[in-house]
Amino acid sequence: MRNADVYLVDGTYELFRHFYAVPPASAAAGTEVGAVRGVLGSLLRMIEQGATHLGVATDHVIESFRNALWPGYKTGEGVQPELLAQFAPLERALAAMGVAVWPMVELEADDALASAAAICERDAAVGRVIICTPDKDLAQCVRDGLVVQLDRRSGRVRDEAGVVERFGVLPASIPDYLALVGDSADDFPGLPGFGAKTAAALLARYGHLEAIPADGAAWDVPVRGAAKLAQTLTEQHERARLFRDLATLRTAEPLFESVEQLRWRGPRPQFAALSRALGAPGLHERAVAAARSA
Repeated sequence: MRNADVYLVDGTYELFRHFYAVPPASAAAGTEVGAVRGVLGSLLRMIEQGATHLGVATDHVIESFRNALWPGYKTGEGVQPELLAQFAPLERALAAMGVAVWPMVELEADDALASAAAICERDAAVGRVIICTPDKDLAQCVRDGLVVQLDRRSGRVRDEAGVVERFGVLPASIPDYLALVGDSADDFPGLPGFGAKTAAALLARYGHLEAIPADGAAWDVPVRGAAKLAQTLTEQHERARLFRDLATLRTAEPLFESVEQLRWRGPRPQFAALSRALGAPGLHERAVAAARSA
């Protein structure tokens, strides 16, 4: 019987969000930990509000295998050192708090979230998978009745209809859509001439790049400049396939075997000392109280 809701959290997004949203704070050693404290408090709030199963994915290293595929792919360049320095402490703190954490090196945090969602889909105990990130890449993982996206900042839940409303295409077409329009967050440009409306119109009709007729005159959707766009798609087909590969999340990472491994069972003994070192002993007190009431 499917009854467990599983929350999969984009730790990288949360760390960035809290870094720019909360006041700076120093650990006992003098290092900046404001974002770490903010993320831990935010996750504890989820637990206090009833979340029982959760896992967090982080980009332990900003670069991934995708950088070898496309030289212009995003890197850690320009990210403030005070922010980058909080990734490893966050990962240690999450583990000490008793939360499953997946620090990604070759893959990205988004790949871990996609892999975790795929594992949860196959687990008969799972009622719903909530992927906590507004990242458009993760829209490809949405499955009606089972996997949704949650923007924790706005509270908006995006199901399959929400994906279509936002992008104009079904979840399965999101990598093709990003291949055509590009993704500024990941630093690949898409194909010339393909805006969001054109890409959505074509993929809503044809689904994937390979199904789009090579002759623009054969397109049975109203697209301005179809002949020129069809020529671009033909001439840059390999580049489009590369961009789609960049946008396609990997789902085979064996992060865990059973959803029960994601059940939160309270903090580990070391969390008390770690909370004090972060200058936030109240985090441990909240975790212990949450474990008692669970």
